[in-house]
Amino acid sequence: MSTPQPQKSIGLEALGIRSPKSVQRNLSVPSLVEEALRRGEAQLAADGPLVARTGQYTGRSPEDRFVVKEPSSEAWIGWGKANRPFDAATFDRLKERVLSHLQGRDLFVQDAFAGADGAFRVPIRVVTEYAWQALFARHMFLRPTAEELARHVPQFTVLAAPTFQADPKRDGTHSEAFILVNFAQRLVLIGGTRYAGEIKKSIFSVMNALLPRQGVLSMHASANVGPQGDTAVFFGLSGTGKTTLSADPARTLIGDDEHAWSDRGVFNLEGGCYAKMIRLSAQAEPEIHAVTRRFGTVLENVVCDPETRKLDLDDASLTENTRGAYPLDFIPNASPTGAAGHPRHIIFLTADAFGVMPPVARLTPEQAMYHFLSGYTAKVAGTERGVTEPKATFSACFGAPFMTLPPAAYATLLGEKISKHGVKAWLVNTGWTGGPYGEGKRMSIAHTRAILTAILEGKLEGAASDPDPVFGFGIPRQCPGVPAEILTPRKTWKDAAAYDAKAKHLAGLFSENFKAFAAQAGPVISAAGPR
Repeated sequence: MSTPQPQKSIGLEALGIRSPKSVQRNLSVPSLVEEALRRGEAQLAADGPLVARTGQYTGRSPEDRFVVKEPSSEAWIGWGKANRPFDAATFDRLKERVLSHLQGRDLFVQDAFAGADGAFRVPIRVVTEYAWQALFARHMFLRPTAEELARHVPQFTVLAAPTFQADPKRDGTHSEAFILVNFAQRLVLIGGTRYAGEIKKSIFSVMNALLPRQGVLSMHASANVGPQGDTAVFFGLSGTGKTTLSADPARTLIGDDEHAWSDRGVFNLEGGCYAKMIRLSAQAEPEIHAVTRRFGTVLENVVCDPETRKLDLDDASLTENTRGAYPLDFIPNASPTGAAGHPRHIIFLTADAFGVMPPVARLTPEQAMYHFLSGYTAKVAGTERGVTEPKATFSACFGAPFMTLPPAAYATLLGEKISKHGVKAWLVNTGWTGGPYGEGKRMSIAHTRAILTAILEGKLEGAASDPDPVFGFGIPRQCPGVPAEILTPRKTWKDAAAYDAKAKHLAGLFSENFKAFAAQAGPVISAAGPR
């Protein structure tokens, strides 16, 4: 695929939007808040945040995401469950229906960038029916200066029509909702869902297609950097602590979710954060908790008292996936550049609900590749309909739903960069200890932070360790600030035989999952998995 060229016109006419009721471009934060309130899209919480509800879609809808199959891109897309093909002619017909729906409506436009490194930055545009979604986009992407805005020409556009519902039989969609990525037209078409995360992740999918083809590794990961310039990258799926753990007051936050790693170092793809709000703790997560009392923060599906307008962050009656979107500079120690040098450490976060994984393990480069391709975490009972006991989840590259190319493309780049820069790799379990979910307990966030401090300060690099008899990685015998007895998970279980059985079960799930990657990974990396 060639580098995308700017759209011929910066006007909405180029998209086929010819007679909107109004178009409001690049409004300020206060203006967008005023518009959202005036239009009844959201309400203002007592301490200043804007609170919106997203209806029946309170999270991403992977079954409704498609990539348009057309000659310019079909050869390099990693077709499959994550990248479902969508017919190009059907896309054009649906697009015309969406454009017809938008005629005579108020529209909000935000122009921005994806990618903090100017060498790889992509100008983007978000067009939506909702002022609060425009505010979300303003927060999540990189905001142009006045000078940059004057010459901004989008290379990709997101057209969001949340009030338009598709007819699956007529439109070829899975449901009334759809997220369609068209590389030939440099357009993302979203409809039927008000969940703003689809806007953010659709651009991530675009960057995941463009960057690796330029030798740049795109990563579903957070990143921070220490006072000595030591960069750390944290890979992890939702619920593993990626956002929480990267917001460390002793280190500068580069970003909380989407990054890239070029020959010059690590850079953020975004200009904001999109954090989980449910049961947020002012003590354990003070920097993130503070944004819930800031004017301009956008909260999705957080319960707000209709009279007092006080927030209840513990109330999951709307969804467990309550979210907050805010600009990166709401975090006191955020990087002003969104960039840093090459990582010294990469950390794979997992929330193991089986109670098998250790709090920390050192990985060889081969083991790092194995766990990157595996992308393991676990769901617990109650988080998803029908889940009554821990359920293993494997998501290649810790972000399979957003990875547009085959997983091997990202894994190859990761392996090359680990080797070239001598990066240390670690597995950190933020899940359960002393038994599986329902029997054991959740890993203490204080212990996890102590582990990360020890890693980042180099205190575990030469520490004595023992190989795990099942998974093979090295488990440190001691870690400052962490009781030695919790470092080896088998010793935390009351019944060692029960632990052995559970470990064997999980190892089998790893092995079964990795069969899909064995041929591309080769025998050395395949052998780095469970024994």
